Amino acid sequence: MKIAKLESLHCDAGTRNFDFLKLTTDTGLVGWSEYNETFGGPGLSAVIERLAPAVIGKDPRAWEAHVTHMYAVRRQASGGVVQQAIAAIENAMLDVKARALGIPVYEMLGGPVRDRIRLYWSHCGTYRVRAHKEMQIPPVRSLDDIVKLGREVVAKGYTALKTNVLLFGDNPRNYAPGFARTGEGFPELNPDRYVVKAIQEQLAAFREGAGPDMDIMVDLNFNYKTEGFVKMARAMEPFDLLWMELDTRDAKALQYIRSRAPMPVASCESLFGRRDYRPYFENSSVDVAIIDTPWNGVGESVKIANMADTYEINVAPHNFYGPLATMMSAHFCAVVPNLRIMETDPDTVPWHDDLVTVKPAIKDGHMSLPAGPGWGTEINEATVRAHPPRQR
Repeated sequence: MKIAKLESLHCDAGTRNFDFLKLTTDTGLVGWSEYNETFGGPGLSAVIERLAPAVIGKDPRAWEAHVTHMYAVRRQASGGVVQQAIAAIENAMLDVKARALGIPVYEMLGGPVRDRIRLYWSHCGTYRVRAHKEMQIPPVRSLDDIVKLGREVVAKGYTALKTNVLLFGDNPRNYAPGFARTGEGFPELNPDRYVVKAIQEQLAAFREGAGPDMDIMVDLNFNYKTEGFVKMARAMEPFDLLWMELDTRDAKALQYIRSRAPMPVASCESLFGRRDYRPYFENSSVDVAIIDTPWNGVGESVKIANMADTYEINVAPHNFYGPLATMMSAHFCAVVPNLRIMETDPDTVPWHDDLVTVKPAIKDGHMSLPAGPGWGTEINEATVRAHPPRQR
């Protein structure tokens, strides 16, 4: 069996596009993976295309050898978009190898240690504030809406949710200066008093609606510098968070934040490979290491999780993509013993589940492991074609 073709497919997903890689072999067997060019960086599809000659004509079942080779030929530009391209090809090779064997991917990775995965409702309120029209989901315009959303999370069976800083009033919006998204707070990245007050009011509303038993997380992304993260952590102390999530490129700065935060700290979703994660583990910088399986590759992600386990650190997948990525992350969650919880986005475009032939099996805030070969699902190309990507 040899790789005959790599082809990228794209479709509209509301505020972004979803991107899928189709690997076709000379036997007709197909493997799939999901990546994301909207957040992963422009040109990612072109990098995949440029890497394709490194694997075309080769047996995809030797995926470790091919990943090692691709890393070597792009060693001087490792990480970033290059790593994401390698990961997309790796994940498609994992799928096609498991399909050739007639087994799920997790069986190739040692077999499952769990068959049911606890999920949290991610971007809870965030998409409804800034993208409800594009995604065709209910709007959130006030703190009263946050209370109602908290009740909805409980009614749908979830036991955990994660939100971002939201600002209400005349202009409801997601506060995201770290991404230069709202035109405020950038480039200073300082925690102004009105933002501190806003997150306290937002968390109080979620507590009112979701109740005392709901695990709540807050993702602060890259929105502050070190002192700002500490200030926000102390402001959120009364709300009994499962974790505060943030991003920083400095492992020692993150250790400083963790030593002063009154709740567990999660981070690392923007890192690439074991070499990037190592200083965060060696400096005891995190309680939970977030690992992006489309960016790193599921095989490499398992290795990162195994390394985290030797430092007594839990892991959680970064999963804010489409339904195929949810299946890919589920295989990762199946085999790592130090799993904390898995991310998922219930707020999606109406055609989200139709993009795959077998949708993720989610009930009462938990996902059952897929049982079919490979990832346990395939891309429905007709649905992808019915929702062509938009220029953004």
